[in-house]
Amino acid sequence: MQSVLAIDSGTTGATCLVIAADGRVLGRGYREITQHYPEPGRVEHDPTEIFERTVAAAREAISHAGLAPTTIGITNQRETIVLWDRRTGVPLGRAIVWQDRRTSARCAQLAPQAADIAERTGLLPDPYFSATKLEWLLAREETRLMAEEGSLAAGTVDSWLIWQLTGGALHATDPTNASRTMLYDIRTHEWSSELLEMFGVPRAILPEVRTSAGDFGTAHAALLGLTRDVPIHGVAGDQQAALFGQGCWQSGQGKNTYGTGAFLLLNTGTVRGEPGGGLLTTVACDAEGKPAYAFEGAIFIAGAAVQWLRDGLGVIATAAETESLASGIASNDGVYFVPALTGLGAPQWEPDARGMIVGLTRGTTRAHIVRATLESMAYATADVLELMQQRASCSFDRLRVDGGATENSWLMQYQADVLGVPVERPDMAEVTALGAAGLAGMAAGVWRDAQAFLGTRHFQTFLPGRNADAAQWARQGWARAVRATLSWTRDRT
Repeated sequence: MQSVLAIDSGTTGATCLVIAADGRVLGRGYREITQHYPEPGRVEHDPTEIFERTVAAAREAISHAGLAPTTIGITNQRETIVLWDRRTGVPLGRAIVWQDRRTSARCAQLAPQAADIAERTGLLPDPYFSATKLEWLLAREETRLMAEEGSLAAGTVDSWLIWQLTGGALHATDPTNASRTMLYDIRTHEWSSELLEMFGVPRAILPEVRTSAGDFGTAHAALLGLTRDVPIHGVAGDQQAALFGQGCWQSGQGKNTYGTGAFLLLNTGTVRGEPGGGLLTTVACDAEGKPAYAFEGAIFIAGAAVQWLRDGLGVIATAAETESLASGIASNDGVYFVPALTGLGAPQWEPDARGMIVGLTRGTTRAHIVRATLESMAYATADVLELMQQRASCSFDRLRVDGGATENSWLMQYQADVLGVPVERPDMAEVTALGAAGLAGMAAGVWRDAQAFLGTRHFQTFLPGRNADAAQWARQGWARAVRATLSWTRDRT
């Protein structure tokens, strides 16, 4: 039986799945990753631990499946940077994680170059991306000398895993991960000489960029407890892998991942949209696993707002309660919650904003607060998608969704009502790993093409209903609440 080992090396842990050609999950493994916080604003991972726990999760999944996979697909936390010695394969220290903010001052200095950086990379100067992290790591004289001697290798987590799995035979990445480094020119699909010079990064330490569905070397059998080596045929950053796993390969197709925050990606095909308004332009995959473009927008708080209701306010005991509470009242009665608990992301992009609940009366109950919290996810998603459509000049006829909050069917129905288009929820929650499997399996012949891969999946569709007009009208109140939040933030007199 043909199958794919999907490796999802995430921020908090490594998840591995063995997925059969008919779409069944034959085996699953998971290992947690230790989070290191050496100073305020700094977040680090141990690269050796990442690899060892990924291998342990992979062995567990293969053991449960009871068969050797045909091929391997890798997806990973993006922007996290690793440095290691080419001669020994030993990391030079901890990886700097995408959440790390140690280079905030350096990014502020880059403001005059922001337009040029955005034109080349689709990104804006921010510690989130890899370039200033790598610049910081290379500032040590010893490290700089190793880089200049050619004995140093750098890469995002996918590159580190590929190097280790292949025994140092291949130093490679894919365009989706490269596009998140702020060193990769998404116009030419090459490392940018100008940006490498700006950040003092020698080209020789960076990985080769290969097509997302293609040849990424061979994983050594002994590492995985197998009797034969297994080829690696698919690599993509986590959000782009989810986009592919959802079948969003063509212009105008988009997905939203409702996690702690929410990540929206809209495929724009061959059109490279201009970043701005809180939107980034990034590289995604088309139906063949080749580069395409996408808009990406990050909503800072989504599921975290429900956690706050539970842990911070004690309004609910479990997240599952929110569905019955929201559906138990006819409307929000004019109550809106702007969950700017860590600032506002796209499309307002106001990091200094703080949360606000408006429209409270003596008749307001906890059900209204809960409903307003769920509604905020739907409204914020609509705001971002509306801006994406305007900038991409493409039609948008449905939204595919994943993430923990999608278990709430009331929210999914309300999202469809607010957007006025169908919302489609997949039968498998782990679409990030699924996307990596799809890329690898397509390249290895497990599936004849992307459509055959998607044919193994099923979606539950939420159609705009009889309350759609009321939901879209209620969005005007959300816009007013956002304006009030921004006014509160900016009025410091």
